Amino acid sequence: MLILHRRRSEALRIGESIRIVVLESDGGGTRLGIEAPNDVAILREEIIDQVRAENLLASQLARSIQQRPTQEAPAREKSGS
Repeated sequence: MLILHRRRSEALRIGESIRIVVLESDGGGTRLGIEAPNDVAILREEIIDQVRAENLLASQLARSIQQRPTQEAPAREKSGS
């Protein structure tokens, strides 16, 4: 992991096409501006983690539903006239 110290308005580059600029920094956090091509996905890590957890839960639920034995409907009596 590369650790950098940047001040407001300072930037760093990743490759030729991605630029990250420090917009603001205070005790509560740092605001970053990211310039990247449209085909580069930029996602917050906590969102990715949340989606992965929800997908795992959904797949486990689907598996448990598929493994349940099917229950046949009770046979109805024929009414005679």
